[in-house]
Amino acid sequence: MKPPPSTVFPVLFCLFIIVFFFSILISADISPGSTLYAANPNQTWNSPNTTFSFGFISSGGGAAFFAAITYNGIPVWIAGASDLGGGASDSSASLQFLADGNLRLVNGSSSTAVVWQSNTAGHGVSSAALHDSGNFVLRNATVSVWSTFDNPTDTILPSQNFTVNKVLRSGLYSFSLLSSGNLTLQWNNTILYWNLGLNLSITNNVSLTSPSLGLQSIGILSVFDPSISNPVIIAYSSDYAEGSDILRFLRLENDGNLRIYSSARGSGTITERWAAVSDQCQVFGYCGNMGICSYNQSNPICGCPSLNFDPVDPNDGRKGCKRKVEIADCPGSATMLELDHAMFLTYAPELASQVFFVGISACRLNCLVSGSCIASTSLADGTGLCYLKVPNFVSGYHSPALPSTSYVKVCGPVIENPTPSVGIAEGKGSGLHAWIVVIVVIGTILGLVVLEGGLWWWFCRNSPKFGGLSAQYALLEYASGAPVQFSYNELHRATKGFKEKLGAGGFGTVYRGVLANRAVVAVKQLEGIEQGEKQFRMEVATISSTHHLNLVRLIGFCSEGRHRLLVYEFMKNGSLDSFLFTTEEQSGKLLNWECRFSVALGTAKGITYLHEECRDCIVHCDIKPENILLDDIYNAKVSDFGLAKLVNPKDHRYRTLASVRGLEGIWHQNGLQICQ
Repeated sequence: MKPPPSTVFPVLFCLFIIVFFFSILISADISPGSTLYAANPNQTWNSPNTTFSFGFISSGGGAAFFAAITYNGIPVWIAGASDLGGGASDSSASLQFLADGNLRLVNGSSSTAVVWQSNTAGHGVSSAALHDSGNFVLRNATVSVWSTFDNPTDTILPSQNFTVNKVLRSGLYSFSLLSSGNLTLQWNNTILYWNLGLNLSITNNVSLTSPSLGLQSIGILSVFDPSISNPVIIAYSSDYAEGSDILRFLRLENDGNLRIYSSARGSGTITERWAAVSDQCQVFGYCGNMGICSYNQSNPICGCPSLNFDPVDPNDGRKGCKRKVEIADCPGSATMLELDHAMFLTYAPELASQVFFVGISACRLNCLVSGSCIASTSLADGTGLCYLKVPNFVSGYHSPALPSTSYVKVCGPVIENPTPSVGIAEGKGSGLHAWIVVIVVIGTILGLVVLEGGLWWWFCRNSPKFGGLSAQYALLEYASGAPVQFSYNELHRATKGFKEKLGAGGFGTVYRGVLANRAVVAVKQLEGIEQGEKQFRMEVATISSTHHLNLVRLIGFCSEGRHRLLVYEFMKNGSLDSFLFTTEEQSGKLLNWECRFSVALGTAKGITYLHEECRDCIVHCDIKPENILLDDIYNAKVSDFGLAKLVNPKDHRYRTLASVRGLEGIWHQNGLQICQ
């Protein structure tokens, strides 16, 4: 039975009045004279929907307190975080909204112990409020005088407008937007180690007037400007447009990387969804001065070049290393420590004065005899580049995939880093016990290995596969510079089960993959390979030793039974055919004439090197637009060279004829003919 309308209306009216006054109560402005105390962390200023709150948080077990705006406990703005002290205060701190309109963070009750302040005294500030967007505003009536969105620290929230004159800071790292629309990351305001430009096809012949960066709530990072009709999309979060009631934000971390994070309401946790620098070890200064960054599984770790160095802080490898004996105090002559597959990061403005074109021996010797040089890197990628490092700040990177050798000047003799071993305690008795433990452990391991090997040989000695498998493991180690050998399972994981297909050609199908060190690669599954194991590896070694700026670099390979795969460097802009054969919907992918000339010249240089300049001259046999790849700045690189020897000769002849006829058809389409 429904109640009569005469009773329903008063009830609804009363409910409306209650909700109205409750909304006024929770969204009431903050009046001058209000204060928050670190000793009372439950006291906060909240946004109307209570999504964001402004109050004190602690770290280090209560050793330091920060006045912060948080989202479900996750800090998104910290008072004074960009200053030298990072906004840290003690348990006696208070955040005061003074009667003169100034907002300040002080330690204790003394007005002289100011940690941070907004400097808005005398600007007519009459109230403050924390909005549902996470923006804290100091207002003169309805006009904003100061806000956290206009004074960011290390985080950008959705609907926050990040313009050219604003900077995100975290320790020695900073992020800014240039007037050209480029996004940049810098170390110590000097070293520019990441610079992402806008797509030239979008901004061609267009001068930006007032660019700004914004993050949409669905996870799209874009650059806006009045002079361009549509925003330029910079990045998508990996959970783009998924889920509901999720906060996504952009943050500059103290490791120098810029990331997009997601946090579901009420979870109190964050998940990384995008990173500006995919290889953390390429962030300048990540491991401190003279520190070397490498990877343990998928995590970056920091170490010293050798035992000629000590860590600055044994508990924090990111603080770098120092020489045990300085070069100036060396009793004898200095020498050079050699580091294979290592490089010292060199970015602008260092490039202008520290790069030379010399051989590897000269790169080492020039640094050794120079009083101002402390380290050098020689690239083995066909460019002949040599970087000399002066004693300012040296940031190192080691990876088995790096085609480079580095040298560090040390006071001899060179003491290389040992392999991990069992430590022996000090003292005669404890040392004796340690040796007994070591002998027992080693003896047990050797016994198990011998037992397992004997059983394996006994049961498999008559297997027809045994001889081939033994031969495979009996192959000699490769010489220096050989490609990295991957297992099939490693590449299966890297490509997520060969899901993301990049393309297919005469020699096999190519998939996108991400290695354990987060490097993006292209993995080619070869088809029609009939060589034996040893012959295949010899051909791969030949291909990997061929380095040139206009050749796609071979990183590694896999040869397990019938599985034959090659791992190449990833080319961001794909193959040339996607630019030559475009539809009306893909008209934005057309290359201008300057870029076309550059692509043609780069292709010619790569082929000339293969035919005339490399040690073992290689005839490509399969030149076509699909095998001409473009990197992130549209440099042309020739791929699939040296593969003709690996396939069935009949298939090879067929593919060669098909490629030539296909290329002839391409030139005919463009009004040209191949010279016979």
